Amino acid sequence: MTETLPVSQQQRGLRGFMNRGGFWRFLAFLVAYFAVYLGSGWVFGRLGGHYLDDGLLSSLGSVFFQVTAALIVGCVVLAAFSAYLGWNREMFGRQSVYRSKWMWIAPVIVATPIVLRVLGIDWGRHQADVVTLVLATGLLVGFAEELTFRGFGVKMLRDAGHGEWAVAALTSLTFALSHSLNLLTGQSITVVGPTVLYTFAFGVLMYLTLRVTGFLLAAMVLHGLTDPTTMLATGGIDEVATDASSGGLLQGAGLFTMVLIISGYLLVLFIRGRATDQRPS
Repeated sequence: MTETLPVSQQQRGLRGFMNRGGFWRFLAFLVAYFAVYLGSGWVFGRLGGHYLDDGLLSSLGSVFFQVTAALIVGCVVLAAFSAYLGWNREMFGRQSVYRSKWMWIAPVIVATPIVLRVLGIDWGRHQADVVTLVLATGLLVGFAEELTFRGFGVKMLRDAGHGEWAVAALTSLTFALSHSLNLLTGQSITVVGPTVLYTFAFGVLMYLTLRVTGFLLAAMVLHGLTDPTTMLATGGIDEVATDASSGGLLQGAGLFTMVLIISGYLLVLFIRGRATDQRPS
């Protein structure tokens, strides 16, 4: 009788490499993806002309060439690669790992500053087409970053047998460190440093959102609303606080960022379980 090997051992080449999962393979995937993403950003930077020097929200061209264009390339590449691997059903389908009710804290914490910003933003301050593109761009951010870290990352670490604490911590750590690449685009260390600290906590809350809702799409939507409302509230990318001249609601959203950060670092300590554990919520 012929022994049947696991699918990951039967396959060779790129599919076999990815199907074996593991942290180091995930890092290799990240290096390849960000090479494509940053490379496309460099190309659009050469094509963008004066739009690269203008304020981010000053025109449709500024938003497109500074943020949107490279994200479109990234989303297409990620979606195509996921389809090539045959991972869409597993990553976008209902998660198998059990859920605990306390995990609902995470999406509530993330949604709170979004609501405050939506109510506090002066929606007439910028041109309507700029606002529309910023909102669409935010959804692209949510799709790309969540598919990369809570999609590919979570699946590859689970496939390698890691427990859920390691899955949450490692995907959040790589998510945070990926934002240090903003140094290459000219952002100062005084912006990038706090952003890295913030994005680790945010990554933990996105992992918990994925886990408690059971669907990657929920994390994508919350993430996709966080970035554009932050951009419209602060006028920049990866700004995590509002200045003193902002309205009360925007100041509240900025202050609530500290709650978000503290919560992310605390809640990661309570994550337990494995993807094979089928305990009820």
